[in-house]
Amino acid sequence: KQWAAAYQTFCYEIIDVVRELVPCVKPQAAFFEALGPEGMVALGNVIRYAEQAGLLVITDGKRNDIGSTATAYADAYLGTSSPWGSDSLTVSPYLGRDSLEPFAEMCDQRDGGIFVLVKTSNPGGGLFQERETEGQTLYQSVADLVRELNTTRLGECGYGPVGAVVGATYPEQLGELRQAMPTSWILIPGFGAQGGAAEDVLIGLDDKGLGAIVNNSRNLIFAHAREEYRERFAEIQWPDAVSEATKAMNQQLSR
Repeated sequence: KQWAAAYQTFCYEIIDVVRELVPCVKPQAAFFEALGPEGMVALGNVIRYAEQAGLLVITDGKRNDIGSTATAYADAYLGTSSPWGSDSLTVSPYLGRDSLEPFAEMCDQRDGGIFVLVKTSNPGGGLFQERETEGQTLYQSVADLVRELNTTRLGECGYGPVGAVVGATYPEQLGELRQAMPTSWILIPGFGAQGGAAEDVLIGLDDKGLGAIVNNSRNLIFAHAREEYRERFAEIQWPDAVSEATKAMNQQLSR
């Protein structure tokens, strides 16, 4: 219980630091789940705190199943009476179209969003994602489904609620998938600690410089331990290091 309370306070401090610098935050559900029931209560509190701060919230839970279970997951995280009330959720496509439709339909009901795992940033992702069937890789097949699910759901901005996760660590595929999913917001992990650079990330933007959300986690949260900040900020000054690192990230992307 004490760890859950401490982690919640830690997340609140991060939100306070970045609220004027970024449009959204992405709490990772696993770290809250690891703290037991109190951790899940803390997750709900963190989501609400972020939304009250004017930020959009992407819950990184990578949930999915089929039938009524998929519907329950969608309702739990995105529903109008959701105990967590997240704006969007990461989901796995492995179980097929009927596992994604309940999430897309929930987005229709409350203007929520999902991010489908298409081409992930981890080195081992290619084991399945790059397998070919009839001349098409698995990740390309998933991208086709993401584009199709968005067809009837486009907003005034030209984008739909069914987004995709595509890692910055594979810039060639990121550029390919930007073209393959022109109506999908792309959540781009891999920037910073995983080795993705600004020039890699920008490939995922559209012609107007929009259409993507750049994810940067460890490189910001633990900025005080990075070489360029270690001498400037003591460990107790970690919020100041987070602020400086976030501003530096924004400058890199702007250039």
